[in-house]
Amino acid sequence: MRLSVRSTRQKMRYFIRLGYRGAAYHGWQVQPHDTSVQQAIEEALATLLRVPTPVTGAGRTDAGVNARLMVAHFDTEQPIQDIDRLIHGLNALLPPDIAIYDITPVHDEAHARFDATSRTYKYFAVTRKDPFLYPLSWKCPPDLDFDLMNQAAARLLDYTDFTSFSKLHTDVKTNNCHVTHAQWTHEGDQWVFTITADRFLRNMVRAIVGTLVEVGRHKMTVEDFCQVIERKDRCAAGTSMPGHALFLWDINYPFFRLENLGNLT
Repeated sequence: MRLSVRSTRQKMRYFIRLGYRGAAYHGWQVQPHDTSVQQAIEEALATLLRVPTPVTGAGRTDAGVNARLMVAHFDTEQPIQDIDRLIHGLNALLPPDIAIYDITPVHDEAHARFDATSRTYKYFAVTRKDPFLYPLSWKCPPDLDFDLMNQAAARLLDYTDFTSFSKLHTDVKTNNCHVTHAQWTHEGDQWVFTITADRFLRNMVRAIVGTLVEVGRHKMTVEDFCQVIERKDRCAAGTSMPGHALFLWDINYPFFRLENLGNLT
């Protein structure tokens, strides 16, 4: 059921829920000389609303990274009279690899990035060659020790400073994150690494997975993995994994339930 908004406020804020395949984009954030998801959405909104409409995302996915669910907000001077029509128009203008799921009015100060209480990422790996899964998963060695990798992954919950898994020279004020879940599970023909935290650093998940793979190859022990974290040195961690197998999977807010996502459930 659509919310009926009757207000004379100067500014109306909306949350927009969307998904995208990241292969064709240089990440979420607008780039000076490269195509981004944010740019595509802002251009589509400007066309339909006939006014420049900046969009603020819940986070920044890197080049090639996918989003099963991204949340962003934008403002309008007047209430949107027909939200369903706007959704339809956006989906008609946007390329096939970006889909708008829903647009919902929220209170004026709601913030897609700062109000999010947790985010979940998933990394997909397959142990055999599969022509249908390869564009969105990583072909991993068949003999990885996932039990040992899970022992190491569980230790992530014991730490808060993840400098060792952060991209160098970023503009963040702190490298502290609160990880609440980190586990590999076997799902059909794939192994899936799921990690949930209050926030993530740039390149963090891909660096964590790359270091866990070193554990799975028996090139690093669980104790070595912990020492990597404690060294707070990106050079001590494993390689950054390919972005095409990584998905921003879910985002939670204290005032806004992301449910009824249709084909995503």
